[in-house]
Amino acid sequence: MPQDPHSAVTNEPEDSAAVMVEQAAVLQAPSEGSQGEAQHATSEGLEQVENYRRPEHFAPESWTPPSATLPDIGEASFGPPPPAPETVHGPDDRVQITNTNVYPWRVHCYLLITARDNTLYQGTGWMIGPHTLATAGHVVYIKGSGVAGRDGWVKSIQVMPGRNGGSLPYGSITCTSFRSVLGWTNDGDENYDYGAIITPSNTGSTTGWFGFGVYSDSDLLKTTGNIAGYPGDKPAGTLWYAARGIDSVAARKVYYDIDTAGGQSGSSVYRIDNGNRYGVAIHAYGGARVNSGTRFTTPVFNNYAAWKA
Repeated sequence: MPQDPHSAVTNEPEDSAAVMVEQAAVLQAPSEGSQGEAQHATSEGLEQVENYRRPEHFAPESWTPPSATLPDIGEASFGPPPPAPETVHGPDDRVQITNTNVYPWRVHCYLLITARDNTLYQGTGWMIGPHTLATAGHVVYIKGSGVAGRDGWVKSIQVMPGRNGGSLPYGSITCTSFRSVLGWTNDGDENYDYGAIITPSNTGSTTGWFGFGVYSDSDLLKTTGNIAGYPGDKPAGTLWYAARGIDSVAARKVYYDIDTAGGQSGSSVYRIDNGNRYGVAIHAYGGARVNSGTRFTTPVFNNYAAWKA
């Protein structure tokens, strides 16, 4: 019998793996955390960043990302250079966020990833609960590298919530417990490229977290998409933000021309609804005209609900 590609898998022993929870697709609520300071969003569904305006659509043009200090985790699975580098479309609209100890920015985490063969990569994740980050599947499980000893669950990930260059307002957490699904770990199918990191401490209770939800095509197409993450073409460990409309949707993917770069694999693609932030996709791929992420469908939602701790 064929296996469901959304079947959850983990690097932990079977008897301690997460159990699938069957439930209706409802919104998972965000939290601003116990730190107390939070920033309000604009009425247009944008983060309130000084002098930032949502850009209009720009025609695609060629752009070559500069070299990163550390390679993007996507290179581990897809090879250097990536076949579809996460891309800036038109003028670079990204703005740097420096007040990273304020909600919602402190929810975003810089990831320093150690692969099985001890090679180092960088990526991005975002808190969805006191102990859980959402990220791309290829962040936690390397697939098809062609390098002996590299494929499989990564050895460890240093999670740095709200990193701002050399400043680590919430320290660094060593994580060794990961989740993904068979559609990624067995097949390397980008439609199932999602995963999770389980933290040993409840940092999310302090930083807060984003909710996530399943939305209809029509809802997504009228949504302003927001992305914040740690691009490798900017100064090391700095957080950058950009927003634009959702370009198109597919059954398991969301497409947008929001500017990103390598290093942002695993970032939240989120909407702001009544002042609350909800992830609608997990950023994972770049493209010549649009970038894309794994869509929150009901099976994805159910897995994250089960992994949320």
